[in-house]
Amino acid sequence: MAGVENLAGELRPLATVAVIGAGYAGMAAATELATHGIAVTVFESSRVLGGRARAIETNGAIVDNGQHILIGAYRETLRLMRQVGADPQRLLLRLPLTLAYPGQLRIATPRLPAPLHLALGLLGAQGLSWSDKFAAIRFMRSVKRQGFRLPDQIGDCSVSALLDTHNQPDRLRTYLWEPLCVAALNTPADAASAQVFLNVLRDSLAAERSASDLLLPRVDLGAMFPLPAADYIGARGGRVLRGTAIRAIEQSGSDAYTLQAEDGSRSDHTHVILAVAPYHLPPLITNLKQLDALRSALGNLRYEPIVTCYLGYPPHIRLPEVMLGHAGGVTQWLFDRGQLGGPAGLLAAVISARGRHLELSNGESIERIHAEIADLLPHLPKPLWSQVITEKRATFSCTPRLARPAMTTALPGLMLAGDYVASDYPATLESAVRSGINAAASVLDEASRGQA
Repeated sequence: MAGVENLAGELRPLATVAVIGAGYAGMAAATELATHGIAVTVFESSRVLGGRARAIETNGAIVDNGQHILIGAYRETLRLMRQVGADPQRLLLRLPLTLAYPGQLRIATPRLPAPLHLALGLLGAQGLSWSDKFAAIRFMRSVKRQGFRLPDQIGDCSVSALLDTHNQPDRLRTYLWEPLCVAALNTPADAASAQVFLNVLRDSLAAERSASDLLLPRVDLGAMFPLPAADYIGARGGRVLRGTAIRAIEQSGSDAYTLQAEDGSRSDHTHVILAVAPYHLPPLITNLKQLDALRSALGNLRYEPIVTCYLGYPPHIRLPEVMLGHAGGVTQWLFDRGQLGGPAGLLAAVISARGRHLELSNGESIERIHAEIADLLPHLPKPLWSQVITEKRATFSCTPRLARPAMTTALPGLMLAGDYVASDYPATLESAVRSGINAAASVLDEASRGQA
């Protein structure tokens, strides 16, 4: 491990770093640090790695606490997967961007260079009138001419207001823009940030063709990155401590921190990366009086849920496509886990953001979702089992002009990592990974300056 000599001629580490939280942000930070020879210890309160993107076992099947979609624009996530030996080609099913609503609409982009792929995909869309198609193309051309930036004199607004400004027809809203908004920002279009939505369009639909590809996990989210990352970190002298909850952080001198674990043990570190959910932060920083501004920023965050309903049918049950959209009911997206390497007959229904569905009991949700699937699959038998998983605070509510906390804090050597940290992007796996990489880069920069 890299180090510098002290006055006694002893070799001491450039940095001893604690990462609190083993979700995608924390494991990304730890992976980057381990790559550069920094001693890193990851503290995770759970026995399961992955944070809000983790695997659980139910009815003999390994599923995720929420179904996730990646896209080709997730460059840093894909890079780190390759770095820790998790081959994206094997672990992810890559498909050209396809939005399929059976009997209503189908948009499939061809494997052609950008922007031709999107233009031909829209022109060839089934279920859209020619006026709808040209309206969608005009919208994309208009926001591209503006550099995917809202005019300064207008500022940020809701996605619904943005669509109003560009005269987008109802059918485009229902089957294209609003589903993309909710899927990416996990916030209803009438409350979601138009600027963040434009950032997503800029780096996906308006980027190179591969950036808009859909990447569907063939394995659970823990096996996709956190678990191989833990092996990678351990092979480079780091540690990932599961079932080790940190209860307090104290400053020990001007450039060090002491962590107190739930079992009473204490450890000293030159740097700490807080990679927990924002609502878990306040108890950790109670003793750090200099962080009043951070506490205030955390208080501005509101949260949106994601509901995932798993239904286990007999093995012969299969969706016509691995992923289907659904509008006008409870379900928003359906995934055939059997076609993704899971048990045959296992379907996942996903409902993002707040809405009337939250008023339903689990039993009512299952009945409604089953009925909606039965509309697609005649003679569908009752599910053999079902499981509803509700993440009540799955992501922050990505509203206009939201002031998100910065990665750096008022204390040197104390950084934040997570999908809520200030960036161009909404709460996604990619934004979590990028925040972890940025926090690690800050540690490496401080360590190199300390060495000088």
